Amino acid sequence: MTPRWWPAPAKLNLFLHVTGRRADGYHDLQTVFQLLEYGDQLAFEVTADPAIERVEGPASIPPDQDLCVRAARLLQQAASVRQGARIRLRKVIPAGGGLGGGSSDAATVLQVLNRLWNVGLPVQELAALGLQLGADVPVFVHGSSAWAEGRGERLQPLALPECWYLVIDPGVVVSTAAIFQAPELTRNSPLITIRAVSPAETRNDCEPVVRMRYPEVDAALDWLARFAPARLTGTGACVFAGFERAIDAERVAAQVPDIWRSFVARGVAVSPLQQALSSQG
Repeated sequence: MTPRWWPAPAKLNLFLHVTGRRADGYHDLQTVFQLLEYGDQLAFEVTADPAIERVEGPASIPPDQDLCVRAARLLQQAASVRQGARIRLRKVIPAGGGLGGGSSDAATVLQVLNRLWNVGLPVQELAALGLQLGADVPVFVHGSSAWAEGRGERLQPLALPECWYLVIDPGVVVSTAAIFQAPELTRNSPLITIRAVSPAETRNDCEPVVRMRYPEVDAALDWLARFAPARLTGTGACVFAGFERAIDAERVAAQVPDIWRSFVARGVAVSPLQQALSSQG
């Protein structure tokens, strides 16, 4: 039987302001999450045995450390599920790139197994579970491009102009924890309103730190800025630029140096996963 593959889309942070340090060690942020029509794929086989297994996935991530497995076990425990699952994961989102790959994978696991196991938890409860796994998981559970505050879990769906994004992966892995612990990181950006999200009024506070510590990212940003305003997503390492037309993004993509990977993807208001779930009734 051919497995059903479910999407786990990538995201971009169109900007990222660090507005303060919290007592729990995390930081308060303001950002806009832009979901992309590009991402990983997962397939599931429900089993009578309660074991959770990842039977296909990246060799670089041990199964027990994979957010997919952790998400399945978390849902299983929270809902007292007696069934198990065999999980297949096909990765295309680069690890450590600031595109939310692991978080999106976890969100897809939570939502699809919530249905396949007949758990029936509402979205808010799934998002709360997801927050235990990572600050970016809730936006993928809710499934809309969004304005975000707090750790990134306070979300407001946002209608964004249609845009095509060229994303460049400089080929390095950036440690999010190390960037947020960096003494030189700006942590007191003034709060802005949802109306002030134009590029002229926003930035990525992590970008100067990442540029200084990762010359590959610095070089990719400088190269892309020759064609369009370029920005880091999250803590990187991926960088991006937006274009009104796919053909313009593809034209620049064709010139990306061979030392870097790149892709072009359309920004979407609603996650491809939500569309897939809705089509299944």
